Amino acid sequence: MDTDLGTVPIGGFARMVPELIVTDLGASQAFWCDILGFNVAYQRPSERFVYLEHAGAQMMLRQRDGKWETGSMDLPLGRGVMFQIEVSDLEAVLKRINVFGCRIHSGPHEVWRQIGDHEGGQREVFLQDPDGYLVMMNQSLGQRPLPDPAWVSAAGRDGQRHDEKR
Repeated sequence: MDTDLGTVPIGGFARMVPELIVTDLGASQAFWCDILGFNVAYQRPSERFVYLEHAGAQMMLRQRDGKWETGSMDLPLGRGVMFQIEVSDLEAVLKRINVFGCRIHSGPHEVWRQIGDHEGGQREVFLQDPDGYLVMMNQSLGQRPLPDPAWVSAAGRDGQRHDEKR
């Protein structure tokens, strides 16, 4: 039995950390660690609980036991929530997705969205964990100025520009 239970996450605890109730802790931990690149910060095996971290992002997984369930737990779990996690190398994540045969929900694609007085770009891919929780992994493409309003109007666009190259 592994006696290393871990320690506090690198950089301390985040101010908000989701805890996912999962139906198979082993499968979920493999998904989050082997495919998405998270590491176990610490664990409580007797509670079937792991605390994960990845480059400042933190996530808790707990085996379903009825204790924290506030409603129906029909699959897919997590309907109405999406977890967005920024990575420095999306290509490495895509390679692991391919190696493990994980089904992609959407993407990968490039998206530019307005953020105040500029646009922020990212390359993103969406996938679901073994219980159906929706996860977006993204890599920043930086920022750029807003488009000329005349160009957007002439192009008939709604201001939400996807997959455009400048």
